[in-house]
Amino acid sequence: MEALAHSARAEQGIPPQTYAEHVINVLERTQKNASEAAKYFEDSNQAFVDKVAAAALFHDLGKLDDENQKVLRNHSKKKLPINHVDAGCVYLKQRNQLQAAFLIYSHHAGLCSLPDEVVRDSLFCRVRDIATQQRTNELINDYKTLHEDILDSCVIKNVSGGINWNGLTYRLGLSCLVDADHSDTAQHYENEGNLEYKDLRWEERLRALDKFVETEFKKDPYSARNLQRQEIYDSCRKADTITPIQACESPVGTGKTTSVMAHLLQAAITKKLRHIIVVLPYTNIIKQSVKTYRKALVLAGESPEQIVAEHHHQADFESKELRSLSSLWKSPIIVTTAVQFFETLGSNMPAKLRKLHELPGSAIFIDEAHAAIPSWLWPQTWLWFKNLTNWGCHFVLASGSLPRFWTMEKFVSPTEQIPDLVLDELRQRSSKSEFERITYRTCDEPFDRKSLIDFIMSQRGPRLVIMNTIQSAAVVANEMQKAGHTVLHLSTALTPVDRNRIVNQVVQLLKQERNIETKNTDWTLVATSCIEAGMDFSFATALRESCNVAGLIQIGGRVNRNHEGTTRDVWDFRVLDPLLNRHPSFETSRAVLDNLFKEQLIQKMSATDVMTEGMRREIMSNYSNNAEDIKKSEKKGDYPKVSELYRVIKADTRIVVVDKKIIEALENHEKVTTLDLLRNSVQIWFQKINALTLENVKGYDELFKWTWPYDPDFLGIMKGVLPLVYAKEDGLIF
Repeated sequence: MEALAHSARAEQGIPPQTYAEHVINVLERTQKNASEAAKYFEDSNQAFVDKVAAAALFHDLGKLDDENQKVLRNHSKKKLPINHVDAGCVYLKQRNQLQAAFLIYSHHAGLCSLPDEVVRDSLFCRVRDIATQQRTNELINDYKTLHEDILDSCVIKNVSGGINWNGLTYRLGLSCLVDADHSDTAQHYENEGNLEYKDLRWEERLRALDKFVETEFKKDPYSARNLQRQEIYDSCRKADTITPIQACESPVGTGKTTSVMAHLLQAAITKKLRHIIVVLPYTNIIKQSVKTYRKALVLAGESPEQIVAEHHHQADFESKELRSLSSLWKSPIIVTTAVQFFETLGSNMPAKLRKLHELPGSAIFIDEAHAAIPSWLWPQTWLWFKNLTNWGCHFVLASGSLPRFWTMEKFVSPTEQIPDLVLDELRQRSSKSEFERITYRTCDEPFDRKSLIDFIMSQRGPRLVIMNTIQSAAVVANEMQKAGHTVLHLSTALTPVDRNRIVNQVVQLLKQERNIETKNTDWTLVATSCIEAGMDFSFATALRESCNVAGLIQIGGRVNRNHEGTTRDVWDFRVLDPLLNRHPSFETSRAVLDNLFKEQLIQKMSATDVMTEGMRREIMSNYSNNAEDIKKSEKKGDYPKVSELYRVIKADTRIVVVDKKIIEALENHEKVTTLDLLRNSVQIWFQKINALTLENVKGYDELFKWTWPYDPDFLGIMKGVLPLVYAKEDGLIF
């Protein structure tokens, strides 16, 4: 009787998968993943490939135990009685293949703490039961013999030397193995496709981008703004691609989206790269950037969705049922969020790391770099970036006001200088006009919600108001609407599909504002920070609940964007109201912003200089408790600690599906694409999921379904939540 790796699913007509088929498939996929990554590592590194392949070959060795085979043959959903991970670890440890053993040890439970493992009696052994450990040790030769009988052509190489196995190496190695394991399992159960792009056509895409930019320029060739955009595009396109980390400081509205892409395409051509990854700070910006890239870069006959992938939420699924819906970095061009990108770098968990092996050989555009991650994450991030350049990565850090943290010792030691894609003279000329465009102001006293609305309505419209929390934005928008004001609301309480529709409404209203016949300025957009970066909006006034220097400067990019009139105001304000809840992450950064206003530096310094100073003060306030702890934990190999500390957003969230048709399709085991799932879902804190008693999508432990009222045109899920918020204020809920 053939040994099995996976049970049958009789109810779905899916047969079992044999041990031989699964192991051979995983080995081949792992070798391919590792080889593709390793060819970008300096002069390539076969030792890395061989060690990861050894882990693949023996990753399921423990499934050959008779007790495990009984469960697998009986189509049971029971947990395997013998931990199947330990056998492969024991076998490889006996051959002194510790890196490969560590990868097997981690391929379900995640990268552990190496210091903790060293002090334990049994290195890389998940089982704490002495009897089970003894069983594995006693039967290891039987497992080995059976494994060799099944796979007589697969031989382990005893590999030594080669690459330095640091935290990044382990994450890349685990990614190669986990992606192979999850992909093969998903393909067996779900018939998951295996997308590959052998002909990336970078030269053709660059020519297409040139043509797109030229067409846009011809629409208004004599405007000062368009002439400036063309200069910046030419500067970025012609910039040298040799230096692997570069900056791009260019004021808002000067076309960074296309200019930096031109440079990245040049880098992809000269360095023979396989991906271009665009990292944006907020999910809301993705659709706009994706739309531009698909217009400019997709060639005739190609699928726009496959060439330019959009990843709105983190979709990293561990369960076999959902592995085929995980967001993977397979497409030539990927547009993703800072949360997904950076937390993948720092993660220790298999599902999250699954896509990381695609990063070597990629050009990476960190847009709005100042807003991408909290300041204390940059010291370790910079070390990872430097390490990734050894794996063929090419980085551009871009912003309209780019803080040059790499010149500060607390961030980078020794400090560095990196070139800027935009020529010095052009950059200085562009930044001068920023002082004429906006003025930053602050309110002395905090507002309750009534006085805040009065203050908002006293300002010139159209107005943009940014609140620090989803609840605060919903409360303000709701009460403005009840008071008879024209108001739109935009936050992650709405699905990406609905947010995109509201963004289009905003675009249309702003266009009307420029047309004297349809001019309407007396309206307000109330939003969260998801709107503050990367959106091509130009309001007359912006008001930002106090958070940090980056947030305030960033919102300035949505005001008087194209110098439509005289200098306009951007207001910093605070709130004191039981329904306008405070965001705990901004305590230190708010204090820094307060002091910069008191010292009148916000008004006097350039946006870049004030951003750099704000970042310096924030890191000095939190350095010992945050940045240094992450670096120390990474250096000693405490990977769970790094994952815990290295959080872009400190929120334990889950995907909640809003669209009833998607829920029905999932529960009926019908095909649902990753994009459709993400576009029609929201992310909610796990504690709030419990408080709202949301149910799982039937058959999917990692997905939940929204069962409360939902308003696709205004409040999103807050339509169902706000009555509870008001009831709590009224004392009806304790």
